[in-house]
Amino acid sequence: MRHCSVQVRGLLTRDELERYNALMEVGSFLESQGRYDLAYTVQREVDLLIQPAIERLKEKSRERDRMTAEYLAAKKAGAEGAGPDGTADAGADDADADREDA
Repeated sequence: MRHCSVQVRGLLTRDELERYNALMEVGSFLESQGRYDLAYTVQREVDLLIQPAIERLKEKSRERDRMTAEYLAAKKAGAEGAGPDGTADAGADDADADREDA
C-alpha cells in the first residue's frame, strides 16, 4: 500500500484520517495474505479518500503564491521610490543637516 504525503495527511479531517488509517491497516493485512487483487481495490479507495485533502493543499499553495506575488509587487513599488543607493530619500537631508550642525 502506498501512503500519502505527510502534508496531505495533515490536511485530512479527523473522520478522513480515521478512515485512511483503517483502510491502510486493511490493505496491509491483505498484502500480507497475498491478496493483492483486493489490496488494489482498497488502494483505489484510499486514493479517492485523499483527493479533497490534495485539493486543500493545492489551494494553500495557490494562496501562498498570491501572497508572494503581492509582496514582490509591493517591494518593487517601494524600490521605485528609493534613491540610487537603494535607500529611501525621505528624511536623508534632515540627517545630513544634523551631522553638519554637530
